[in-house]
Amino acid sequence: MTTINNIKDKIGFQKLIAIFGIVLFVGKIIAWKLTDSDSVFSDAMESIVNVISAFMGLYSLYLASKPKDEDHPYGHGKVEFVTSGIEGALIAIAGIMIIYEGINSLVVGRVLKGLDWGIAIITLTAIINYFLGYISIKKGKKENSLVLISSGKHLQSDTITTLGVVISLIIVYFTKIYWIDSVFALIFGFYIIFVGYKIVRKSLSGIMDEQNPELLKNIIDLLEENRHTEWIDIHNMKIQQFGSSLHIDAHITLPYYYSLREAHQKMENVVILLANNTDRTVEFNFHMDDCKTISCPICQIMHCPVRERDFVKKVIWTPENVTSVEKHTI
Repeated sequence: MTTINNIKDKIGFQKLIAIFGIVLFVGKIIAWKLTDSDSVFSDAMESIVNVISAFMGLYSLYLASKPKDEDHPYGHGKVEFVTSGIEGALIAIAGIMIIYEGINSLVVGRVLKGLDWGIAIITLTAIINYFLGYISIKKGKKENSLVLISSGKHLQSDTITTLGVVISLIIVYFTKIYWIDSVFALIFGFYIIFVGYKIVRKSLSGIMDEQNPELLKNIIDLLEENRHTEWIDIHNMKIQQFGSSLHIDAHITLPYYYSLREAHQKMENVVILLANNTDRTVEFNFHMDDCKTISCPICQIMHCPVRERDFVKKVIWTPENVTSVEKHTI
């Protein structure tokens, strides 16, 4: 029930982002009509990306919440990486649009008007965007939702651009130097492209199952801190992320003289430890290996009835050796 409620909560919040996106876009269009500012127009065009991205995020959350089926045995969670990547690309395109409009204004020249009202409206949209983005990122981290995190970063990057527009409008209001508006648009256009690149990069790393070093280290540290003597070796560990869920593969070496039931219970202790110490839904695929003579020098079972070689030293588990495909030896 908790998982269903979390999904509904995320979808409901994404709907809120979409609605606010439409409202803020309308507000920026009004500000553009009042000021005739190209930087305000560019900011309004970026808001179109916000609206499209919000609805894409909503759709991806809906797909990610669907259960596994025959065609998608690992579920639909990876759609979050796809939509997040598209969102990042749209952000970069918006940055290119801003740069184009800024260059066009510098070349053609433009006289602005109605700056007082324009400044007031754009400032209000910036404040709303920032706080909505802050809440979205905070919620996304809590729910491990890439969609909400990327939506929040998009909203906050839009806030920075909007604040740049506000500053340029204020300067132009007092100085009547109209080309300043275009210069600010160019600066923040390049910034937006950089933000879009980072979001695309992160989504591609998820699609390509790039290892998350921090997550891997946290899991291995947990295993090392709660290590049982009969867990002779854990190796060939792989972690995949599917939306807010994880899939963990690993090999665990156990004493060969254990019964199948006993060995399975020892393996289950590892699974339970990991499952109880993560805030995500985790699917495990552990393979049990029987110990060999090469395992004796690192085996900490001091009274092993079948030991063939003396114990030499304990191998500390690290991301480097736990992800290795080979069993640990010295």
